[in-house]
Amino acid sequence: MARPTRLAWWHLLITLVVLVAVAVGAVLLGAIDLGWQRVLAEVWAQLTGGVSPLSEQESAILWQLRMPRVVLAGLVGAALACSGATFQGVFRNPLADPYLLGAAAGAGMVVTIVVVLAPGAGVAFLPAAAFVGALGGVALTWGLGRSAGAGTATLLLAGVAVASFLTAVQTFVQQLNTLTLQQVYGWILGGLSTGGWSQVLSALPYLAVALTVLCTCSGLLDVLTLGDEEASSLGVRPGVVRLIVLGAASLATAAAVSVSGLIGFVGIVVPHVIRLLFGASYRVVVPMSLAGGAIFLILADIVARTALAPAELPIGVVTAFTGAPFFVLVLRRRQS
Repeated sequence: MARPTRLAWWHLLITLVVLVAVAVGAVLLGAIDLGWQRVLAEVWAQLTGGVSPLSEQESAILWQLRMPRVVLAGLVGAALACSGATFQGVFRNPLADPYLLGAAAGAGMVVTIVVVLAPGAGVAFLPAAAFVGALGGVALTWGLGRSAGAGTATLLLAGVAVASFLTAVQTFVQQLNTLTLQQVYGWILGGLSTGGWSQVLSALPYLAVALTVLCTCSGLLDVLTLGDEEASSLGVRPGVVRLIVLGAASLATAAAVSVSGLIGFVGIVVPHVIRLLFGASYRVVVPMSLAGGAIFLILADIVARTALAPAELPIGVVTAFTGAPFFVLVLRRRQS
């Protein structure tokens, strides 16, 4: 058996440097030029208790608008990309991602129900509600796929059916209260424009737990690619591993969806690019997808808020423009 590729730490270090550079660039870009020297001086002043070089308005723009938005984009991108990579490992299909397996649709349906029927539930409650929906969506897909027959193609078709059904339920619930339609539609298209520290803090505990579990289990996904019998002979319990990984990936997806809405294709585009650059071992793909997803979504958010400035595109539209052609390309490569 070939030894799985280990994570090259210098690859991760370079990727993290790129992530920091992209994040700093995203913070500096905007209608009001804060200047990188003044921003650095402001950060230093906050760390040392010195005098701020920014006005009160500029300080609010930096700390209350741009910083939380960039952090939120990074967290959501990392969660969606990492979840996509692990779903692909569990189901042994490179086209699997949270949106094709019903996780995002389930999370979206439950969050919509909460927003429409219990608007006073609070932001902190949404990730937990979304997790219930995501887990239910994946469970429905898995159960339907297994009952319909073996094969990952059957599983993905079941995922499409489940996602369509859950989306239909979501649409029906929206019609129950037209006063919240605009809020729900804005959330469905995906966006970070209203993201603040409260959204970051509400999702962070769930993401920390889920992403830690996924990175820890990445080596076991390499063992699952050998087949269940071979994995069992190596001391791995495939059913238990799948249950843990699916639960963690669903939790990461739910936390991301609850604070950003439905942002598609991150879970397909990023893991495939990571495989092309660094190899197919999940020991590498999962942790590198975490950093790569953050870079991808921060860049997508820059495009969303600058392409038609002062108007803003929904970030889900930007990722769809990138992801849809990429999905078709991956599909054609598999067919050939």
